Amino acid sequence: MTRRERRNFTREFKDQIVQLYVSGKPRTEIIKQYDLTPSAFDKWVRQQRTSGSFEEKDNRTPEQEELLRLRKENQQLAMENDILKQAALIMGRK
Repeated sequence: MTRRERRNFTREFKDQIVQLYVSGKPRTEIIKQYDLTPSAFDKWVRQQRTSGSFEEKDNRTPEQEELLRLRKENQQLAMENDILKQAALIMGRK
């Protein structure tokens, strides 16, 4: 099985696909007609229903937001720790 090249779809295209589904066109027919993956189609429908946006940042759960914040904070603290270690080495030589 060969992998498909990753495709990018515009917000307008995604909106049109979801509107077709909402208006009653069968899921399988839409997927076949537009050569979509079922997972991408389902994701677009879910995103449109929950937040009305296709942007990942608008569809994150509070847990995902906290995880991102904690990762950034961890990275910042690690960088500060490295700077302090270097300063301690320099001060120790004098």
